[in-house]
Amino acid sequence: MVHPDFTILLVDNPSASAAFYRELLGAEPVENSPTFVLFVLSTGLKLGLWSRHTAQPVVTAQSGSVEVCFRLDKTTDVDRTYADWTKRGLRVLQTPVEMDFGYTFVVTDPDGHRLRAYARTNLA
Repeated sequence: MVHPDFTILLVDNPSASAAFYRELLGAEPVENSPTFVLFVLSTGLKLGLWSRHTAQPVVTAQSGSVEVCFRLDKTTDVDRTYADWTKRGLRVLQTPVEMDFGYTFVVTDPDGHRLRAYARTNLA
């Protein structure tokens, strides 16, 4: 079996992206170089920020084709997070809405990567 535990976002400026995610996640990176930054979160997930200019093989994809999802406990947490993230100036792609999997919204980070926050609702 395979168990995904590491996500890498290809970014324009790893240092600038590290500052953004440091503030957003409330965590310090465990590795920080000019071309790569690594966060290890309390859930065990590793989030890497790799310079799109030095990644190998050469990067051809555009930002925004993948989402990083943040599971929250309650719909009120979704609304609170939406208020916080929009106050930070994150670009909104989707305002809070009920969808078939739960209550959710989508914003983008400075590189255009989609960040989805959600809380499961209507669980059967």
